[in-house]
Amino acid sequence: MESKAIAKFQRVSPRKTRLVAKNVQGMGVEEAMNLLRFTPNKPAGVLFGVLKSALANASQLGGVDVDAMVVKEIVVNEGPTWKRFMPRAQGRATKIHKRTSHITVILAEGQE
Repeated sequence: MESKAIAKFQRVSPRKTRLVAKNVQGMGVEEAMNLLRFTPNKPAGVLFGVLKSALANASQLGGVDVDAMVVKEIVVNEGPTWKRFMPRAQGRATKIHKRTSHITVILAEGQE
């Protein structure tokens, strides 16, 4: 049995989020949540929320052992980029790209 949660348009860089997601993939849910809870960066907090949502979705399914769930896959895709300008010296301006992410977490029943 699989459970899935998707968070779209999250204001966090996909590249930084993938670094955190790679550490959690394949772990048990309890261990993954503990790791994310104590990881001191923004993508960890966002991933923690999506993981919690996927776990809540799994608990709504009938006959699923929530304690035996494993993080099967985390997919982090790039969302739309906000484009801004910052004023610089001598009348110039530089581009600022504020990147967004689409995060998908898939949980499955099984062994770690």
